[in-house]
Amino acid sequence: MSEREQAMYHDNQKSIEWLRRHREHCPNLHILDYSSPTKGWAGKSGGVGWARKVLLDAIATEHDEDELVVSLDADTGFEAGYFETVLSVMNRQSDGSCLAVPYYHPLSGDETCDRAMLRYEAYMRYYFVNLFGIRQLVPSFPYVFTALGSAMVFPLWAYGRLGGITPLQGGEDFYLMQKFAKTGKVLLSCNEVVKPQGRASMRVPFGTGPAIAKGVDSMDDGYPFYPMEAFEAVAATFSLFPSLYDGDVETPMTAFLCSQLKTSGLWQPLRRNFKTREHFVHACQERVDGLRILQYLRYSRERMSEDCTSPEEEFGRFCNRHGISLPSGFGFRHSPIETIDSLRDALFGLEMSLRSQC
Repeated sequence: MSEREQAMYHDNQKSIEWLRRHREHCPNLHILDYSSPTKGWAGKSGGVGWARKVLLDAIATEHDEDELVVSLDADTGFEAGYFETVLSVMNRQSDGSCLAVPYYHPLSGDETCDRAMLRYEAYMRYYFVNLFGIRQLVPSFPYVFTALGSAMVFPLWAYGRLGGITPLQGGEDFYLMQKFAKTGKVLLSCNEVVKPQGRASMRVPFGTGPAIAKGVDSMDDGYPFYPMEAFEAVAATFSLFPSLYDGDVETPMTAFLCSQLKTSGLWQPLRRNFKTREHFVHACQERVDGLRILQYLRYSRERMSEDCTSPEEEFGRFCNRHGISLPSGFGFRHSPIETIDSLRDALFGLEMSLRSQC
């Protein structure tokens, strides 16, 4: 066991002991110990995805399907009325299979960490707002969500319907949210906000922790501001799904999808298997899912690289489109943290306004 692993082991033991000491004050507290000697995972088991699966499957086994799972991380802050609010949201919209709760990373006071965190959050909000723009053009577009494991609420019946969570080493929250989007409706409107800590971590291959650990200089490659024209191409493709029921029509994503799926017959198998336009469109949306969209955005960025503006110029175009002013000479690498944080607040306000429309 490495020195780092030993430190993590001892820290886990302290947490378990603390929980046991306080269990008498929390009679409904259940402790799942996969850290003590002889209880750890072996082989391919392990990691954040496996931990979430074991936890969620245990909850699903012991509780009724109408009960809610409120997924939080230990370092996530929230207000006193959080549970009542999310329960009210889910009760008001009983057709919702999941609630993607709004989020806001507090500043840590460490400038290097905060600069990277604010850049990463700008990427996430840029991505969300552009996905929302697709829905404004194609109301049935299902993949408008931000996937944070500390910002999800869902009933056990919805979790059971999608067959549980896939225990990946990273991105398991994204794939879980995608399953909810395919099998039901992801809710977005909520007045409460969770506040996950924006800290460096390499426990998973991608996401907030690794992005902050790598720093702001790595963001343009790992978490770019994809050309807005690529999002518009996704919207144009989804808008053509009803027409594809009648016969093949070239879409902006056709060449990419044929290459990615290694087929020249994208739509004929779906026409053969789904006998109504509505079911056919749903099948198309399942095939061209959130992962395929992300892959297409990366593909488009690479193809447009010679013609593309710089990442910050693309971000500036986006802000201008949505009425957000950037200071002259703005840059995530050098502008004052206060300036970037103020921009973050403007993006947060824009996202919350869009969420409230759902």
